[in-house]
Amino acid sequence: MKKMILLGASFLIGMSALAQTKIQLPKPNLGVKMSLYDALRNRKSVRSYAEKDIDNATLSNLLWAAAGISRPAEGKITAASAINAQDIQIYVCKSDGAFLWTPADNRLVRITEEDLRSDVADRQTAVAKAPVMLVLVSNQAKFGKRGSGAIFGHMDVGYVSQNIYLASAALGLGTVARRGMNTEALRAKLRLTEDQLLELNHPVGWMTDASRGKTASKAR
Repeated sequence: MKKMILLGASFLIGMSALAQTKIQLPKPNLGVKMSLYDALRNRKSVRSYAEKDIDNATLSNLLWAAAGISRPAEGKITAASAINAQDIQIYVCKSDGAFLWTPADNRLVRITEEDLRSDVADRQTAVAKAPVMLVLVSNQAKFGKRGSGAIFGHMDVGYVSQNIYLASAALGLGTVARRGMNTEALRAKLRLTEDQLLELNHPVGWMTDASRGKTASKAR
């Protein structure tokens, strides 16, 4: 009897752990009011962030804008993509671990429970305080045998990066595109294959009064 109870408990624990490997994000809210031209005007690089978490609803909006499925019937995404390869993958690094975002079902799939933000920040330790760090990877396997895959990946990551900038401006978030990161550590900890190229990363967080260019008195 005890053996059966222990087996049952182990099964439930295993199922609970399995459930935590995937997080369903809320459906993105596409009714953000800021116009494109206001977002372009407000877009800037921000390297300091408020000590406040980014909720899953806001994260869902940000990821959809970055490379979400905008035309489901055609399987097309918000970012331009060479030969429609849709090679850019977004890894989400937070205090509770690192996840791969899957745009088809808008889920975060846990890769590790380790906080990898310091590896993403590398020498620029200040940005490691960002609650979310997006790591952009080009999956070269999506280009097949085409010899220009690396160049296509560099192009495609630029489109996604700009989407992240504009969406951050519209959502009241701050971000900055960065190339620096501990690539060796991240390749191992994110379990990347030889086909996956680390391209850029984006620390993301709520802006402070200073990063908005306001004094505390003006903000009040």
